[in-house]
Amino acid sequence: MKVFLDANILVSVLNKEYPLYTYSSRILSLASHPKFEVYTSPMCLAIAFYFAEKKHKSQLAKQKIDLLCQHIKIAGNSSKSVSDTLSNKKIHDFEDGLEYYAARSVDCKCIITEDVEDFYFSEIEVLNCQDFFKRHLLP
Repeated sequence: MKVFLDANILVSVLNKEYPLYTYSSRILSLASHPKFEVYTSPMCLAIAFYFAEKKHKSQLAKQKIDLLCQHIKIAGNSSKSVSDTLSNKKIHDFEDGLEYYAARSVDCKCIITEDVEDFYFSEIEVLNCQDFFKRHLLP
């Protein structure tokens, strides 16, 4: 199953933000599970870097992003995703639109975010960490 991680999931892992870290780190660990392919976008990485740099020094933030990128896949943001976001009248938040179309470009079946309501327009399943575990990982 291909899943897409929103920036807030990455930030919680990089900055060890509890209580979400308990779930987000387990979600991230799915990158080594053969049943899952874990994706994010360059925009999500940039947002995660910004918040990691605020908490840690720039060099450590870069190391954390580098380590993260060794384990997950990156879905691209293209000019098509920009135009699709701009032309979709349902999308009011440009950033969320870009993330959505990045997830679609690699055929993700689920977007994992703690801001589920931000993806009200999504035709892809959108779940928070806990709901993802309940639906896709627990028997």
